Amino acid sequence: MDEIVAFFEKLSPVMQGFTGSMFTWFVTALGASMVFFIKDVKRGFMDTLMGFTAGVMLAASFWSLLNPAIEMAEVSWGASLAWVPVGIGFLAGAFFLFGLDQWLPHLHLSDPIEKSEGVKTSWNKTVLLVLAITLHNIPEGLAIGVAFGAVAEGIPGANLAGAIALTIGIGIQDLPEGMAVSLPLRRYGLSRAKSFLWGQLSGVVEPIAAVSGVLLVMMMQSILPYALAFAAGAMIYIVVEEVIPESQRDGHTDKATLGLMIGFVLMMSLDVGLG
Repeated sequence: MDEIVAFFEKLSPVMQGFTGSMFTWFVTALGASMVFFIKDVKRGFMDTLMGFTAGVMLAASFWSLLNPAIEMAEVSWGASLAWVPVGIGFLAGAFFLFGLDQWLPHLHLSDPIEKSEGVKTSWNKTVLLVLAITLHNIPEGLAIGVAFGAVAEGIPGANLAGAIALTIGIGIQDLPEGMAVSLPLRRYGLSRAKSFLWGQLSGVVEPIAAVSGVLLVMMMQSILPYALAFAAGAMIYIVVEEVIPESQRDGHTDKATLGLMIGFVLMMSLDVGLG
C-alpha cells in the first residue's frame, strides 16, 4: 500500500482522480473479458456477485462519503446542524439519479426490451443494457473524484490512503458489473468481441465523472460536504432501486444477502484499515 500511496503522491489531483477511475474502468473491462473464457455463469452465482456489489457500494457510501461529510460539516455548521448540508446533498444525489432514471433510456438486466425505462427510443437491447450499467458508474466515478479532491484541498479527515481504499473497493465491485453486461449480451447472440466491447464501454463514464468531481471540489471547497453526500445519495439510490432487486429477482435471496454482507465488510475493512 505504501508504494501505491507514493505513486499517487507524485500525481496532480486531477491525475489522481483520473488514474483511480482508469483503474476502475480497467477492472470493468476485466470483468467483461470473462466472456472470452466462460460461456455463462449460474444465476445464483451472479446474484451473489450482485449482492456483493451492493454491499461494497453501501459501505463506501457511509464510511468513505457520508461519515467524512458529517465531520466536515461540523466545522462550519456545528455538531447539532451538521446533518443539514449532508442531508441536502444526499437527497440531491438521489433525485439526480431519479431524474436520470426517468429520462435516460435503459433496461434492467433480466427484463425484456418491452420493459425498458426512460424516454421511448428505438435503440436495441444491447445499448439499453449498457446504459443501465453506465448509470451505476456515474456516482462511482464522482465519489472517486470528490475523495481525491478533498485530499488536494487538505480537508481534515481526508487522506490519500482513504481515497485509494475507496478506489480499490469500487474497482473490486466493478468486476461483476462488467460480467453482468458482457455475458448476457453473448447469450443474446453477439460475438464474444462485441460483447466485451460493449461490456467495458459501460465504464467509460467513470473517468469523466471522477475528473469532474476533482475539479468541482477544487474550485468550490465549501461544497465538499454536499458533494460527498451527493455521491453517497446517488450510490445508495442505485443500490436500492436496481442492484438489490436484481440480485434477488430469481429467488436466490440468501446467497445475494450473504454476498452483500461480505461486500460490506470488505469495503469497511479497506476504508477503516487503510484510510
